[in-house]
Order: sequence, then structure tokens, then C-alpha cells
Amino acid sequence: ARAVKPFLDIDQCALLDAEIKFQTGFGRGTMPKGAIHGDLFCDNVLFAGDRVAGIIDFGFAATDFFAYDLAITVNDWCVDAGTGALLPDPTQAMTAAYAAVRPLIDDEREAWPSLLRAAALRFWLSRLYDLHLPRSGELTHAHDPSHFERVLRARVATTPAFPPTS
Repeated sequence: ARAVKPFLDIDQCALLDAEIKFQTGFGRGTMPKGAIHGDLFCDNVLFAGDRVAGIIDFGFAATDFFAYDLAITVNDWCVDAGTGALLPDPTQAMTAAYAAVRPLIDDEREAWPSLLRAAALRFWLSRLYDLHLPRSGELTHAHDPSHFERVLRARVATTPAFPPTS
């Protein structure tokens, strides 16, 4: 955040400062953790017809909250590209399918809005960094950071509860 702040306008700085303050202390909870992909965006899933044939780009893989991985995925697969708002039907479908395999505990459901915001913040910052401070020799493609700025603003404006799964 400190590295990209000089490239931000006043409104973006205010958003960044407020979100960092909001996220301070988050992540110390008791949610289940394990190996996550950390970047399960549409372009990192390969399909053969309508079936998943492969998953690529494990560069952000880490040990973290399982529900955070779901939030990252929902923030990419289930949003209106123009506004960053969550699309109810795809969000419901994805979270219900996930919960059918691994039901979320109450702590994860309660943290859902913060997880969505943390995921949006992370990708806004990483895209800003890749755009303004590219590292020589890196294979990283600089994506437009404004998309995840819109997603973050949408998550701040609306506190989406975890969709019902039944």
C-alpha cells in the first residue's frame, strides 16, 4: 500500500486508508485454514466443454482461510464488470456448490463481507503495483487496477451476507 500510494488520487487514498483501517486486526480469527489457490480467476481455469480440465497459475498459492479463497473466486466470477457489484444468481450458485462440498462454519459466514473486501483490496493493490512498479524479468501481465477498485467500492457500499445455501 505504501509503495502505490504516491500514484493514487485523493479519493483513492481515502479509500485505501479507510480499508486498511477496516481490515486492521482481521485475519486473526478461528476460521479453517489450509492450502488455497489464492487466484482462482476465470482465466486460471481451463475447460474441456463444460467440465474443468485444469487449473493453472499457482503463484499466489498459500496457507490461508479457505473462505478467503472462495471470496477471491466470487469477486472474479460473480461480479458485474461495470459496477463491481455481486451478481446474485452466480454468487448463490457458486457459494451453494462450495458449501455442498465444504459447509462454512458460523465464523466464516460472519466474516464473509470482510473476506470479500480483503480479496478486493488485495487485487486492487497488486494490480496497482504491477502497473506502476513493474519488476524487470517478471512474467506478470499488468491488469487494469480500476476493476478491483470498483469491486472494493461496491463491497464497502454494500455489506453482502453469505447467501443462504438451502
